[in-house]
Amino acid sequence: MAVAPSSSPTVPVPTPTVTSDYVTPTAAESTTAAAEPPAQAPVPPSAAASLPGQFSLTDPASRWVVVNKHRPLQPADYAPADLVQPRVRVVATGEAALLNSTTAAAAEAMFAAAARDGVVLTLASGYRSYATQVATYGGYVAARGQADADTASARPGYSEHQTGWAFDIGDGGGACSFEPCFADQPAAVWAKANGHRFGFVVRYPLMFHTITGYYYEPWHLRFIGVEAAADMSARSINTVEEYFGVEAAPGYA
Repeated sequence: MAVAPSSSPTVPVPTPTVTSDYVTPTAAESTTAAAEPPAQAPVPPSAAASLPGQFSLTDPASRWVVVNKHRPLQPADYAPADLVQPRVRVVATGEAALLNSTTAAAAEAMFAAAARDGVVLTLASGYRSYATQVATYGGYVAARGQADADTASARPGYSEHQTGWAFDIGDGGGACSFEPCFADQPAAVWAKANGHRFGFVVRYPLMFHTITGYYYEPWHLRFIGVEAAADMSARSINTVEEYFGVEAAPGYA
């Protein structure tokens, strides 16, 4: 499918070199890495079961697909058929500037709302193909060995970025890009508080790495739809694993 041109000029900032789904743990996480995540009220096998619309948890074209270290994409080399470049401020280039069409439309609405509130959001990293993930992960393995690579990069076929449903945000100035301190930047604060209004959740929240398999990534947003994201927020459910009733995935099965 043809890529829609962006109506906003691309900001002349180099494409971020971070391409993993993982970040060095924050100080808080480093001192409690072996601890269980914060206690919270039990959720039913699927808290989403009460919603009027139901979507597949395994189909990568589904907004509810759950991708983690226990749940690879099927097929592993899946590529969305409807990739477009959203009309937002973009600092990524090539395929990383793309999202699937549903996520792109939601991102446009969210970025515009943030701008009305005086907050700049940028698209820092979007779609990542299977071939790109092969190269990225392979580079980590060559440099560090597989055990360490698995703490720094998703294996090919296990990355949410490959679905087109997820992307990383920046703040327009490059402050704390892909670093834990990004959590305190206006872009991250605004997205965490308002993302659910547009169907987005912070996919890897603080202190839930024993469920999601990844340390805190305040920049990584995932589209699951307004109804589901708002319901998660209202119920104070922190991870999609808990919300959709699938097992925790702290490491590869």
